Amino acid sequence: MITWHIKPFDDLTPLEVQRIHILRNEVFIVEQKCVYQDADKHDETSAHIMAWQESELVATARLMPPGAVCEESSIGRVVTQPSVRGSGVGRELMAKSIEATLALYPNTAIRIGAQHYLQTFYESFGFVPVGETYMEDGILHIQMIFSNAKMQILSPDFSVDRMS
Repeated sequence: MITWHIKPFDDLTPLEVQRIHILRNEVFIVEQKCVYQDADKHDETSAHIMAWQESELVATARLMPPGAVCEESSIGRVVTQPSVRGSGVGRELMAKSIEATLALYPNTAIRIGAQHYLQTFYESFGFVPVGETYMEDGILHIQMIFSNAKMQILSPDFSVDRMS
């Protein structure tokens, strides 16, 4: 069984911070062979959504407020552990991330810098590409926006408290 939690950075335990960094490093740096600075100051201003399967972190993303990295709110560092891929955890992570971002930062669009090969995945949630593809850390990316016009597809009574 998977349990979901969302916390601002200041409420994360040292173990949670460590597990978030381990999972992100495992996938982004080791698996994708991408050398970059993962831990940055944006973690500190973000809320972090986490999916736990018993004591193992299997998925996480960070939810950034408007103005942190762009004018809109933003979802970033979206990652699932290889062992749960294909199980629907990634789709659930993204759906919960969108709903939590809209609850935390209402009345703003959501911007993501998506790895290009995942464009169709993000489009299935209502994100639309903006601009041209670009290289970031050796991987082709595209900016995508989930606009206020798409907000009606989400449950209007959603609250972050329901995610814990």
